[in-house]
Amino acid sequence: MTVPPASPSPGTTAVAPRTRVAAVLAALAVTAGAVAVTVGTSSPATAEPGAVVVSENFSSGSLPAGWKAVDGAWKVENGRLYGTSASSGENNKITFGRHLNDFRLEATMRFETVSAATRWASLGIDVPADGATPWWIATMRSGTTAANGLEFAQRTTANAWVVTNTASAPYAAGTGRDVRVAVEVHGNQARWIFDGREAMRTSSLQRSANGVQGLFVNGATVSYDDVVVTELPPNGHIRPEGSPLTVIAHRGASAVAPENTLVAQEIARRGGADWIENDVQPSRDGIPFILHDATVDRTTDGTGAIRDLTAAQIKALDAGSWFGPQYVGERVPTLAEQLADLRTRGGNLLLEIKGRHTRDEVATTIKVIRDEQMTGRVFVQSFEVDALRYTFELAPELPLGLLRSSLDADPVAIARELHLTAYNPDGNALLARPEVVAPLHAAGVAVMAWTMDSAGLWQRLERIGTDGVITNRASELVGWNSAQTQRPAAGPTVAVTSPADGARLDRAQAPVVAVAVTNADTVTVTLDGKKSAAGRKLDLTGLIAGRHTIRVDVTGPEGAATATSTFTVTVTQAGLGYLILTSGAGPTALTMMTTRLAHAQYAELAAYADRQAGRLVPAEVASVIAADARTLALT
Repeated sequence: MTVPPASPSPGTTAVAPRTRVAAVLAALAVTAGAVAVTVGTSSPATAEPGAVVVSENFSSGSLPAGWKAVDGAWKVENGRLYGTSASSGENNKITFGRHLNDFRLEATMRFETVSAATRWASLGIDVPADGATPWWIATMRSGTTAANGLEFAQRTTANAWVVTNTASAPYAAGTGRDVRVAVEVHGNQARWIFDGREAMRTSSLQRSANGVQGLFVNGATVSYDDVVVTELPPNGHIRPEGSPLTVIAHRGASAVAPENTLVAQEIARRGGADWIENDVQPSRDGIPFILHDATVDRTTDGTGAIRDLTAAQIKALDAGSWFGPQYVGERVPTLAEQLADLRTRGGNLLLEIKGRHTRDEVATTIKVIRDEQMTGRVFVQSFEVDALRYTFELAPELPLGLLRSSLDADPVAIARELHLTAYNPDGNALLARPEVVAPLHAAGVAVMAWTMDSAGLWQRLERIGTDGVITNRASELVGWNSAQTQRPAAGPTVAVTSPADGARLDRAQAPVVAVAVTNADTVTVTLDGKKSAAGRKLDLTGLIAGRHTIRVDVTGPEGAATATSTFTVTVTQAGLGYLILTSGAGPTALTMMTTRLAHAQYAELAAYADRQAGRLVPAEVASVIAADARTLALT
């Protein structure tokens, strides 16, 4: 997109070796890998959109033809299907239907008896007909209001659980109560719908080539009625009524990490974004790279136009240090690297073809997408009409979005001309002409607005029927969506999402103040009683060691609300080293202080900082250096 988030100027120093910060990020990736899944593509559906593939009310008194009771006790009685599992170790199942890529599976479920409120029943999303692993399910516990009352989960070939998403329902299913539930699936994406309202979504399904539908029961007796499977149109981008906005992370988690990098992608994925939005451009030797600007100057430690640099030159650049010291050593990813990360760890890509591209350059980008087996999970957009025309000619299976700074006189006409799946205008331009949404939807075209970063704007976009929002504040929009789904009270709500309450931070870190707000007209942020702001990067080098409090006060038409988050600035050798190196001290003072730090001569370091305060070391920094050094001397 064309409006970058506020950021410091890119550095020009040589690339430093990866430090302990890189090790922390590597550990983060390993931890994430414990719950990551490999997402494959599924074969095309054979039913027609809108066709009812299964419709069963069990009035025949026996198991329907084609239904296979794989394990456990299943019977039809009194016009319902009953499944029983005697213990939590029995994942009993029955399979039916056929393989579909885009479908809705719905049923009326009732817990008759349960061994505990944690026991569950499920709709099988992608299950081998013989019940063998792996399979995917959308689960409901009888204690549905628990944090994991609803789940998307996979049972792996190693008979282990991978739970990708959890949510709570607005009320408990309990026992003896009919609950109408549904799951809508589009490829690797799915929505969990509880009594007509979306409760959560996932983009991490691992689809097979021949999996069917199923019903499951665990540690309970559950009855099912009115089971219906309906083929859906392939375009799952138009937002169903009652469903929250699709969250599209602008250049990854660009508010808290260096844009268009794999770490920004990881943070956005962990924050719950439905799509990652990034930009692609070729190097001099024709390799597609993920970069927004025409030059590497702003977001790396190098200079020059990306089209003048070879792939090897680009890969040698540091794409993280300009944003913060914890990201030193991050690299500009190739498109292939980004897609491989999404394929193996989950997620979808809204890919902007940036600037003018020849047909051959577009063909190269498409080849990478196909080579990475990601055609089912990439959505191509561009301001460049020719790039979209080339994409349609070469890969008609890829959905297309037209980016616009101002709206066309007839958006529907241009959508038809370019074979668009989505029309993606500037959000403010869309709000000025909200009447265009309905005819676009009638033409089967979704509407995705960019780049909108406040709750007030999200609310206005949601009200006019916008389908998705490209935002720098993806995790905050996820939180806002969740609050809307849970139907909060009319009064304002607020939460501090960063820094997290109880966080322990050293001086080398620079957290961004992030808040999630609904139904508020004014937002006031303070740090230790002094004015601050959401989106501001905290400079921990100027704070005393110890506890500090972020307070957010909001007001709205229906009242006021307050949230706080208390974090601790800790004293560490590495943090003190960062403080010294960024202190603005003269070369002699830097040498003297870093030497004492390296030899753990903390008392001598404190004394030196005191003597040179206001001379070789700026006075306000010298006092902090001295205080931290004395603290380390006592440990």
